[in-house]
Amino acid sequence: MAVGHGNEHGVAPDAGPKADTRGHPLWAPSPERVRNAGVTAYLSWLAAEHGRHLADAEALWRWSVEDLEGFWNSIWDFCAIEGERGDGPALADARMPGARWFPTARVNYAENALTRHGPAPAVIAVREDATTAVVSWDELRRDVAAAAAGLRRLGVNPGDRVCAVLPNCVHAVVAMLAATAIGAVWSSCSPDFGPTGLADRFAQISPTVLIGVDGYTFGGKSFDTLGALARVAERIPGLRATVVVPYLATDALERAHAAHLPAVLSWEDLLAGCDDPVPAFHRVPFDAPLWILYSSGSTGPPRPIVQGHGGILLEHLKSLVLHLDLGPDDRFLWVTNTGWMMWNLLVSGLLAGTTVVLYDGSPKSPDPGALWRLAEAARVTCFGASPGFFSECAQAGRIPRAEADLSAIRTVGSTGSPLSPDCSAWVYEAVGSDLMLSSISGGTEICTALTLGMPTLPVYAGEMGMRGLGCAVATFDDDGKEIIDEVGELVVTSPMPSMPVFLWGDEDGSLMHASYFSTYEGVWRHGDWARLTPRGSMLIYGRSDATLNRGGVRIGTAEVYQVLERSTDVTDSLIIDTSTADLPGELVLYVTLVDGEVLDDSVIQTLRTTIRNELSPRHVPDRIEQIAEVPHTHNGKKLEVPVKRLLMGEPLEQAVSLGAVANPEALLPFIQSGTR
Repeated sequence: MAVGHGNEHGVAPDAGPKADTRGHPLWAPSPERVRNAGVTAYLSWLAAEHGRHLADAEALWRWSVEDLEGFWNSIWDFCAIEGERGDGPALADARMPGARWFPTARVNYAENALTRHGPAPAVIAVREDATTAVVSWDELRRDVAAAAAGLRRLGVNPGDRVCAVLPNCVHAVVAMLAATAIGAVWSSCSPDFGPTGLADRFAQISPTVLIGVDGYTFGGKSFDTLGALARVAERIPGLRATVVVPYLATDALERAHAAHLPAVLSWEDLLAGCDDPVPAFHRVPFDAPLWILYSSGSTGPPRPIVQGHGGILLEHLKSLVLHLDLGPDDRFLWVTNTGWMMWNLLVSGLLAGTTVVLYDGSPKSPDPGALWRLAEAARVTCFGASPGFFSECAQAGRIPRAEADLSAIRTVGSTGSPLSPDCSAWVYEAVGSDLMLSSISGGTEICTALTLGMPTLPVYAGEMGMRGLGCAVATFDDDGKEIIDEVGELVVTSPMPSMPVFLWGDEDGSLMHASYFSTYEGVWRHGDWARLTPRGSMLIYGRSDATLNRGGVRIGTAEVYQVLERSTDVTDSLIIDTSTADLPGELVLYVTLVDGEVLDDSVIQTLRTTIRNELSPRHVPDRIEQIAEVPHTHNGKKLEVPVKRLLMGEPLEQAVSLGAVANPEALLPFIQSGTR
C-alpha cells in the first residue's frame, strides 16, 4: 500500500493504529454445537454421496470457490430444490459480467418457499403496538394462492412488475410470494419513503399493479400514506390497479377513493373468489427476474438491480442453512424493513422451513427492551439487528438477558456497518455467553453476505468469521494484486449465482460494467475497504469511496466510529475528509451529543485525546463540530459521500437524491457550510 512521507501534523509515515481488542477470542462452539450444525450434516453428506472429505471450514471454502460447478450442484441437491435442473452445466459461462448459471433449469422461488405443510407457524408478525398475527404454513399457502389468483385477474403476467409500499407485515410476505409464484417481478419499498423516493424507484420499472398500506406507525405515531401512493401512481401511466391494505383503519378503501388512487381495490377484494389451497406455480428459467432491489440512490437516481429466481434460491439457502444454521425448528428475526435486502433474506428463511418473525415499528418502541421481550415471546433462535441497535443498548447499560429469557437464541446477527470489538464483547456479556455472533458484510447488489460467521468456527472480537462459501472474496491493492493482512479493496474474483442478472434499463450493460467491473477488469469491486487476516477472517473498514486519506495513508471511517461508540457523550458521528486527488482538505468530525451536552473545549480535547490514543495521530480530526443529527439513508447508513460533495460546494440536487434520505433536514448544516 502507498505510504506518504509525513503530513502537516508531523506524523511519522509508519505511525499506525494502537493495539485494540480486535482478534480477541470471544466464543468457541461446543462439540454439541458443531455436531448438530447444518454445515456438519452437509459435510457428512458430501463425504457419503460424493466421496469428498473436507477437514475444516477453510478446506470447504477453498473447494467451494475452486470447483464452482461441484459446489453449487451440491447445494441444489443437499437443499432439495424443487424444479428442473436440466441437462446443462451448472456454470455455462464464467465471464464477469455475463456469467450464465444452469442454462436449461426451470425453477420458482415461491414454490420452494412453500414446500412445508401443516399447522406450525410459518410467519409471526408483531407491530410495535403489540398487534400480532400468526400464520400457519397451510394458511400461508392458501393466502398466497388467493393473492396470486387475484393478481392474474388484474392482468398480471409472467415478467410484469408488481410494486409494493408495505411495512414488515404478513401482507408483504403474501404479496411477494404471490407475485413470484406467477412469474411476475417483485419490488418493494418501506412506507416511510416519501413520494419522490418511491416514484424515483418504481417509475423506472413500469409496474402493472401497485400494492400499498393506508398508513403505518413508528415510535407511537401514525402516518398516512395514501397521499404519497396517489402521487406515485400519477407517475406510472401503465398502472392497471392499486391494491390498498387496511393497516391502520377499516375505512382505508373509502379514504383511498378520496385520495384519487386509480383503479383502487381492497386487499380483501384481491384475495376474494379463490378456494384453491395450493398456488399454481409458474416455473421460469434459472435467471428469470425474481425481484428488483435498488441501490441507495444517495448520489444519484437509484439503480434498479435485478436478481434471478435460481441464483437467489441457491445463495440464500447456502447462507441460511450452512452459515446461519437455520432449519425447521428455528425462529428467525431480523430488524429490517421492506426496502432493505435484509428483508428479502429474512423472508427466505421460509426456504429452510424456518418460522420467520417480523417486527414492524421502532426498535425502541414502546421502550428499548421491546425487541428482547419479543425474542422471548416468540422463542427466537436467530436474532439479527444493526450495530447501531446493539451499540445503543450497550451505551445505555442494558443487560437484555436480565430483562428477558433469551435462552432460545443460538445465533446473533449484525449487519449494516462494521460491529465494533466492544459491541461484540457486549453481546456475550449481556445477551448470552453460548451463541454464535455472526457479523455480516454484503450488499444490495448481491442480496447476500460476502463475509459472515460459521457455527463451527470461533468468534473473534471485531472480525467476521470467514468468507462466504462459494464467494471468491479477496482484497486487492491498487495494482490489482491480492494481499493478505493488509487493508485493500474488497473484490470477488469469480461469479456468484446471486450477482445481478442485469440493471433495469441498462440495455448494453455499460452501467453494470462501470459500477462493478471497471476498476479491475473481470473482477467485481464491491466498494468496501477490508483486511483479510491470515486465519481467513475479515475486517471491514467502511466504504472505499469514503476512505480518509492522511499523508498518503488510507484510513477506514469505521475505525473512528467504533472508538467514538465508547464515548458517553457522543450518540452518533460522521467523519469526512474533504481532500481530493488534486486539492488538500480537512478531516472534519461531526458529532451529535447526549441531550443537554454542548461541544466545548473540554469535550473536544477529550475526543481528540481518545482518538489519538486508541488509533493514531493520523486519525485525529482537524476540526470537530456539533450537529443535531447525522444524515442517514432509509436503511440507516451514514451519508458520507454526499456530505463530502456538499462540503465541497456541489449543489444539493447533484450531491444527493433526497428520496434516499431518511432525515433530509439533517443535510442543512452541510449545504450552508459548503465552501468549494
